[in-house]
Amino acid sequence: MAISLQKGQKIDLTKGNPSLTKIMVGLGWDVNQYDGGADFDLDAAAFLLDANGKVPSDGEFIFYGQLEHSSKSVIHQGDNLTGEGEGDDEQIFVDLSLVPDNIDKIAFTVTIYDADVRRQNFGQVQNAFIRIVDESTNQELIRFDLGEDFSIETAVVVGELYRHQGNWKFNAVGSGYAGGLRALCLSYGVNVQ
Repeated sequence: MAISLQKGQKIDLTKGNPSLTKIMVGLGWDVNQYDGGADFDLDAAAFLLDANGKVPSDGEFIFYGQLEHSSKSVIHQGDNLTGEGEGDDEQIFVDLSLVPDNIDKIAFTVTIYDADVRRQNFGQVQNAFIRIVDESTNQELIRFDLGEDFSIETAVVVGELYRHQGNWKFNAVGSGYAGGLRALCLSYGVNVQ
């Protein structure tokens, strides 16, 4: 039975389950009734952050344009251009045992592709969630349903995996940002063109 988290809630993943190393992070969403003429293309990403909350290099930004970290610790399963259908819309696999020692946190985000041009925002998105699944048992461990707290935001930090005293924890963040992927990249120190 998965533990359902509320915004801001933190939970230990590995302290009571030290054999947990491989997880799947599933992100999903539905689009409200919308007739703007363009598909809603939401994109999941992972930012591998050091103790300063920044990526050590652009190689620590995992997204549809760079699906895999060089350590093989974080692997994105690819871009879903429409988000149609049930279940996870995008998945990111994480091997906690391979995460480099200089990485303290992995932030999972969802952004709306070309949001300004398409005049789209997270106020038009519903049923957004993140879930963590134990890859070895296929058991859902935790789930965080974001709710409908957004209006003009075009990017959301959904949740974070982070190290704490030798264990991995999860923080249900659910914070929205204006400015889309570019704003997130700048705040995490990714070199943006």
